Amino acid sequence: MKKVASKWMAAGMALLLAVAAGCSQAQPSGTDGTSSNTGTTTPASSDKKETVTLRFATWDTDQMLKIQQDIAKQFEQKNPGVKVQVEAYADGFDQKLVAAFGAKNPPDVMYMWDFPTYNASLEPLDEYVKKDPSVAIDDFYQGLLNYNRFDGKLFGLPAGFSTRVVFYNKKLFNEANVPLPTDNWTWDDFKSAAKQLTVRDKKQYGFAVRSEPDTYDLQQFVWSNGSSFISPDGKAIEGYMNSKETAEALQIFSDLAKDKSALLVGGKNQQSGNDLFKAGKLAMYDNGVWSLESYKKANVDFGTVVMPQFPGKPGKGVIATSSVSIAKDSKNKELAWEFLKFFVSSDAIKMRTSDLPVRISVVQEKKLDQDPLYAPFYKTLEQSTDTPAFLLNPHWNEINRNLSAAVNAIMMGQNAEELLNKAVKDSQKFLK
Repeated sequence: MKKVASKWMAAGMALLLAVAAGCSQAQPSGTDGTSSNTGTTTPASSDKKETVTLRFATWDTDQMLKIQQDIAKQFEQKNPGVKVQVEAYADGFDQKLVAAFGAKNPPDVMYMWDFPTYNASLEPLDEYVKKDPSVAIDDFYQGLLNYNRFDGKLFGLPAGFSTRVVFYNKKLFNEANVPLPTDNWTWDDFKSAAKQLTVRDKKQYGFAVRSEPDTYDLQQFVWSNGSSFISPDGKAIEGYMNSKETAEALQIFSDLAKDKSALLVGGKNQQSGNDLFKAGKLAMYDNGVWSLESYKKANVDFGTVVMPQFPGKPGKGVIATSSVSIAKDSKNKELAWEFLKFFVSSDAIKMRTSDLPVRISVVQEKKLDQDPLYAPFYKTLEQSTDTPAFLLNPHWNEINRNLSAAVNAIMMGQNAEELLNKAVKDSQKFLK
């Protein structure tokens, strides 16, 4: 699963550096270290038939990469004469992808999330979907498809996703006689629970606040309080990024850390929230589905629940998504479409284990929307109807640098309203 939230902060700078080098850089290599040939054919060793090589680029490593390689092998078995070359770019994904696009030698199919940056190099998929009912586009959650559209066009199909929920330690709640959280809990309930569940003598904490949270993740709290970082048309931040509601939503986390009912985690020389939760020292932690299995292996008796709500306001969610797209310069577009379609098929989706199924039929078959641990992720997906800021303004990278600096200072206890006003003032030039 590509964690959009963690990736976003570094992507802009990486892209600028990669663009500068892209046009002169040699074509990317495959995972075996040899150069690859987009759309070319190579002679098969035994029957002299030609084999078509299709390149697929991914940012995943380890077990997720193994799953994608297995999906590629299954596609090869169903399509004799086709070799899928899985190229694992890992942390260098953006640099290698930009270089490949610049050299007019991109992978045919690739993982994608940043459609504002890459859309000019991607093949619009609307006509493919219209002509090929076998993709069953209505079987995808609409909220996920919205994250794959830019400027009115569909540039990718979702392969996996996660929303963010609150994981809670049942044992710690019961020991403190604190009621377990429910779907309609409020931020006042949350703050009260965090305070009661903090036992400093035992180095036990009610919650953990990331000292450098990703602004992408924070959007759901701002949306839930009736505001946003940017206007719906993407043209204004004054009155949005620095609104009373935005400051109020962000100030919650700063106050939790200030009154010691939450511990700052994730920064330099600070502890990991995941490790604390697995050690039974953290009562609540907001996270995606990617940590669920590790919590099980740590034998934590935990539950999941949707994020708290602001009184009288509907809860909102934000999605971390892994999508797949076709390069505009692919020389095998029809074959690329067949591979993309297979990659998001029910059979392939069932092979993925580190993120959540994107097809409604698979979710219903596996009854995930009725499973107490997984249902909150899907309920939050239903609430993920707002559009993230990066999809609304092409200069969001620059604006976000000022916002991130403000947010980091807020988490360290500084005044939210003053910092957000400064971030808005420093960012206005990017809107002109």
